[in-house]
Amino acid sequence: MIPLAKIRLVLQGNTSVLTSGSANLIKNYAVQAIQGELNSLRPLETFIDDGFVQVVELLLNSNGRVVITGIGKSAIIAQKIVATMNSTGQPAIFMHAADAIHGDLGIIMPDDVVLAISKSGNTPEIKMLAPLLKRFGNKLVAMVGNMSSELAQIADFVINTTIDKEACPNNLAPTTSTTAQLLMGDALAIALLRMRNFSNEDFGRYHPGGALGKKLYLRCGELAKTNAKPFVSETASVKECIVSISAGRLGATAVLRANGDLCGIVTDGDIRRMLEKFDQLGGLCAADIMSPSPLSIQANALAAEASDILQTNKISQLIVLEAGIYQGMVHLHDLNREGII
Repeated sequence: MIPLAKIRLVLQGNTSVLTSGSANLIKNYAVQAIQGELNSLRPLETFIDDGFVQVVELLLNSNGRVVITGIGKSAIIAQKIVATMNSTGQPAIFMHAADAIHGDLGIIMPDDVVLAISKSGNTPEIKMLAPLLKRFGNKLVAMVGNMSSELAQIADFVINTTIDKEACPNNLAPTTSTTAQLLMGDALAIALLRMRNFSNEDFGRYHPGGALGKKLYLRCGELAKTNAKPFVSETASVKECIVSISAGRLGATAVLRANGDLCGIVTDGDIRRMLEKFDQLGGLCAADIMSPSPLSIQANALAAEASDILQTNKISQLIVLEAGIYQGMVHLHDLNREGII
């Protein structure tokens, strides 16, 4: 522990400059907060008990949603858990505890399960809400940090999130307690996900936007369609190869046999190697300078798979085939543009 020293703050225009001693003090406080939370969260493993299993089974067998409610910081955690569950195959909706007792109880449908999150389990809104929820006849799950609270006593099922202390030095600001709630929410969502055998394809259906979604659903054939489809015959001249490469703007051109089968590729690198190897270029054709049996990928393969092949082999473009027929190319720049790399 670095002793508390006088922190000197020097103002230079809009720039604040801290002494090296105060910088170390800040780092020390931050590390203490992290270590304190980690130490307090380790006992949560012991709270994964038969009651937790019963909650998972309840949700697996439910025909409704899970309605998650809370007040204050717990309400914010509830919203994150809702988002996680919705994205991993468990229908969920958020209901603020304060709004619930002023009309939002209408959100709850007969088959829904209600999950109420609270550290103390005794906040006024939660104490008023819990009996009302029971009156609706829905199963009530409490995620609570006080097993003696009114919420814990009235709930049908309890998930224990008790912690010994907050990371806050005054043991007041919700820090470790909200992390415990978040961690238990993640544990619940992942247990449900794995019991349902939720796959990458399932995940992709719920994440169609952004780079993450594209990694899970974007196919090589879709990318190839956005590019030119450069190709030459085996007997094409060097000039024809260079013109095709330039026109395609992919740094390469495919070489096809007379029947349309792929037999090679001519890249910018092949052109450079040709110039190093041959003094006379007049009689050369594509078959003389191409790289035979180029790497390829199927049109229905994920773009993320193409990314792995390109990076592993340190190449810039990949031939795309469908039923053995040349469909075009995927370029490294395509994957960068789509956020795959």
